Order: sequence, then C-alpha cells, then structure tokens
Amino acid sequence: MSFSRRTLLKASAATAVLSGIGAPHVARAQSAEFTYKYANNLPDSHPMNTRAKEMAAAIKSETNGRFDLQVFPNNQLGSDTDMLSQIRSGGVEFFTLSGLILATLVPAASINGIGFAFPDYDTVWKAMDGDLGAYVRGEIKKAGLEVMDKIWDNGFRQTTSSTKPINGPDDFKGFKIRVPVSPLWTSMFKAFDAAPASINFSEVYSALQTKVVEGQENPLAIISTAKLYEVQKYCSLTNHMWDGFWFLANRRAWEKLPADVRTIVAKHINAAAVNERADTAKLNANLQHELAGKGLAFNQPTVAPFRDKLRTAGFYAEWKGKYGEQAWDLLEKAVGKLS
Repeated sequence: MSFSRRTLLKASAATAVLSGIGAPHVARAQSAEFTYKYANNLPDSHPMNTRAKEMAAAIKSETNGRFDLQVFPNNQLGSDTDMLSQIRSGGVEFFTLSGLILATLVPAASINGIGFAFPDYDTVWKAMDGDLGAYVRGEIKKAGLEVMDKIWDNGFRQTTSSTKPINGPDDFKGFKIRVPVSPLWTSMFKAFDAAPASINFSEVYSALQTKVVEGQENPLAIISTAKLYEVQKYCSLTNHMWDGFWFLANRRAWEKLPADVRTIVAKHINAAAVNERADTAKLNANLQHELAGKGLAFNQPTVAPFRDKLRTAGFYAEWKGKYGEQAWDLLEKAVGKLS
C-alpha cells in the first residue's frame, strides 16, 4: 500500500514538474513584442481603470498582440512620489498623475488647480484641450517625459470633514486638512488660515480614521470609491479646484516603439481619456444622492467669498509670479481675470 502510494506521489510530482516546465514555453510562444506597465493611484472600480482595461484590450487587438499594456491600479506599484521616480527611470512605462503633484518636477503642471479658477467643465476643456493644455504639455516634454494629448478627468474637488461643514472661508481657520504632496494646495489652504498636512493618497483613509487630520478634499468619485464617507460626516461642495491626470510615458520606452504601434497606442489612450471624462462627470453628478444615503451631510457654499479671500491674501498674485506672465495669461484667457 505504502509503495504504491509513494509511486503515486512521485508520479504526481513528476507531472507537476513537467507541466511547470511546459507552461512558460507556452507563454513565451504567445508573448507580446512589447509588454508595458501602466500604473495609477485610483481604485479598480474608478472609471479611469474601467476605461484603461478597455483601452489595453483595444490596443492589443489592433496591434495583433504585439503590444500588451498591463494595468496596475490602486497604488499597487507604490505611492505617487514613488511612481513618478519609476516613470522617470523606466521602472514603469506609463503613469497617470495629477498635474498638481507633477508640479514637483514641472512647475507649470499645477496651473489647472488654481483655487476657484474654473467655474464649470466647459471652461476646463476649452483650456486644457486648447492653448493652456498645449503650453503645459510642452513644459512636461522639456522635463524629459512624454505626455498624451488628452488630460483625464479627476473632477472638481470638494471638502469633507469629520467635525463641521465648510460654509465660508472663515470655517477653514485652524482646520486640519489632508492635502496632496504639492505646494499649491499647501499655499491655498494656508491663505485660508487652515492647517494643511501633506499626505500621500494611499494613507488618507487611515489619517482620517485616526483623526491625524479632520478633513480632506477630493472629487466625489474618489470620496465614493475610496470609501472616505466611512470616516467623514460632512461634504461641502466647494468646487475649489479642478484636477486632472496627465497620461505620462517614459521617453526611452516610448521612442523604442515602432511608429505604427505608437500611433495605435496614443489613439486608444486619448480616446479612453475622452470616454473617462464623460464617465467621471456623470459619476460625480449622480454620487451626491448616493453618498447622502451613506450618511454624508451636504452643503453648497457660495464661491465668491472664497475667491475674495484668496485675492486679498495675495494667493493669486503669488502664483502669477511663480507661473510667469505667459502661463497666467493663457489661464485668464480661459477663465477671466483672477489677480
């Protein structure tokens, strides 16, 4: 009995080894000519990742399997700052990053996030698909990265809190708020006399849960998909910034692709960006009712007093000086006079 059992175990082990040897051979036979990684910081359920998976399938199909784009959502490959280093070194080939965080490398990239600048989506796309976006893309390329033509939507940002609603600029006084690792956010909330803390997105939920900070600010789609409503009570529809994601590529990896493959990849990435914009706008518009059902109390503050406070605090004048006349003129051409 024991002999036959031993024989059986040996036979099973041999089969496992042989199948293990065979498996990589099959994979190699079907492998793509180019396998590139695309990393982002958003949950798998966010429209960005839904459209990214669709786009990866379309690229693979149109290149007849030559190009395989692997999607890594939800900070799987590290924090935003880690992945920015990886895209520069070639550790990842593609990465989507908020212009406000990219500004640590490309100062002009945060201009779309100037506080209370954009009144609506029509104004955003007119600027970002027009002269302002073209200017920013030029600056990104000067910094050694490639960038796709269409910026993806992250939405207008809203303020949540575990302690109180934000009805006017005075409610920000002393308010401990998480902000992304970016000087523009810190500067804006300091102009409101708040107490901003720079924390990577992967640590936001725990920072709110443990009351390291009272509040945070993000579009409703992220408040929902990251389940921030579980650790916040109030949501003030401040619309204080519009934020988007530039689709970045490592230059060496991009230039390694044959021209025909590059054309197909860029076409599908830009088409996915336009689809994701529609998805995200729709999602943000529908989410207020859903989030209210999960316990978030909403209020809609008036925008004018916030803009006045930023003007008198010297926020607009300071950032006009940092971006320079050319970039600021392109912004004001789209949104009207700020400073």
